[in-house]
Amino acid sequence: MQSFDHLITTRPHEVRQVLISDLHLSPEEPALVQAFLALLDDCLALPALKCLFILGDWFEVWLGDDVYLSLSEDECKTHWLTPLIVKLKKLRVAGCKILIMHGNRDFLLGQPFCNLFGGELIYEPYTLTVGQQNYRLEHGDALCVDDKKYQFFRKIMRNRLTQWYLLNKSLEKRLAIADKMRKKSQQNNANKAAYIMDVNEDAVIQAVADSDTLLHGHTHRPDIHQATSNKKRYVLGDWRLLDEDTRQPKVSAVIGAVTTDENSDNDNAKFNLIEFKFLMS
Repeated sequence: MQSFDHLITTRPHEVRQVLISDLHLSPEEPALVQAFLALLDDCLALPALKCLFILGDWFEVWLGDDVYLSLSEDECKTHWLTPLIVKLKKLRVAGCKILIMHGNRDFLLGQPFCNLFGGELIYEPYTLTVGQQNYRLEHGDALCVDDKKYQFFRKIMRNRLTQWYLLNKSLEKRLAIADKMRKKSQQNNANKAAYIMDVNEDAVIQAVADSDTLLHGHTHRPDIHQATSNKKRYVLGDWRLLDEDTRQPKVSAVIGAVTTDENSDNDNAKFNLIEFKFLMS
């Protein structure tokens, strides 16, 4: 698998779109936040980059846009999200669209927060044309239909009435609810077989029926699969902190990139999984 660093140092004019998922950013894990800022610096160095996709679970937990939008000007200056917003806005001004999809941890993310940097919420399934193929983009949790308990939970949480109810609770109450749900999820997942938390093959075949290729994250199992005899399934990876106890911990993630030869048209665009690495200084 080639590296993102290799792309930006040898073929920067060829990268048109970058796709990432499952960053799980939070103030409790600053290395991941720094790695995301480093990725944005890399994106700013790509002269032909047209779009950055974030396909869900951008954040470890999102309790509502008002958590940030209600801050005072002074509070914003020191908030951990502010550097991300500043750099995303710079990327948008440079001409790169920023398209964001909900995941199972940040489904309360709203357009008002995305407006701070010119981003746009997109909804699954989203169709992306790569060359002459249609790629179906989704977060991936809806494909894990063998996990009946989670699918029931997902149906409730994605209901607009439920979300309205949650967003009208105080921040303290929302924090308590999120903490309770996280602990219950960890407890449930500890007793589940690995296959239950992966995608279901029949759900994959159904999802890709009207597309040429399926691309998702969520499972934290980056790979390329043969979905059907003539269709592939690409899985983006989660962002992982490696070598945590060494002097130079590293963040690694399998991300996606759409490239086009500098002198050819978009009909020849190609998608590949590549490794993004960030070494902490």
